[in-house]
Amino acid sequence: MTDRQENGWSTYDHYAYAAVAVIGTLIAVGILYWVVAASPFAGWLRGLGPVTGPFLNVVGVLFGLTLAFLSNDTWTAHDRARSAILREADAVRGLHILASGLTGAEGAGLQRAIRDYVAASAGEWPALAQCTTDPAARKAADRLLALAAAPGIPAALGTVVQQRMLAEITTIRENRDTRIGLSRTHVNPLKWLAMAFLGFLTLVSIAVVHIDSPSAALTSMVLFGLAAAPTAAIVLIHGNPFQPPSAVKPTLILEALD
Repeated sequence: MTDRQENGWSTYDHYAYAAVAVIGTLIAVGILYWVVAASPFAGWLRGLGPVTGPFLNVVGVLFGLTLAFLSNDTWTAHDRARSAILREADAVRGLHILASGLTGAEGAGLQRAIRDYVAASAGEWPALAQCTTDPAARKAADRLLALAAAPGIPAALGTVVQQRMLAEITTIRENRDTRIGLSRTHVNPLKWLAMAFLGFLTLVSIAVVHIDSPSAALTSMVLFGLAAAPTAAIVLIHGNPFQPPSAVKPTLILEALD
């Protein structure tokens, strides 16, 4: 995977969307309450008569399912990031053990390359939080592959051990690519727009169910907003597994050589 810059709005867009979710919900509640309680249309709307309560379940279930699916996407990304780090750390440890049988300059060089990769990989975390990569980590991974593929390795350790070392390095590189891909996960505006639309329809449904009692409508809409808006905001601010407030850490990789 090549190194490229993705700084700017897209790096922290999920924080902005979280703010929009909370503020937008408050505005929607205020507007709907004004419509049913004080707008020129309030009397006409009450004359239409209330909608039965079970109608609210239809829209509410659709909203809840949509939010659940989006939440699952976010938590799955965090789980995949942690799994990738665990596999990468395990591969580093396995490579270190296999390389310990190599003596001389080749052995010292390979062990030094492993330590350099661990340092570069852990040092890449600030870049991942910025949705970018650190060229030093890529170069360290390339150097590991070049050293493990050296023609002198089979003579010293055997072909089977060299193949195993190359397999461990491949695992390291693949899981680094997985980390990079997950760090560039962004909010899908269309998905969240659909959820916002369903949330607004749910507020409208609450208002029409309680059309005869504006105070009951306000209370119900506020309770729904207190449940929905913070939940959506929590999911949104966890959009990037490498950014606060619950960023995954490179601890396992740093401890791989302990």
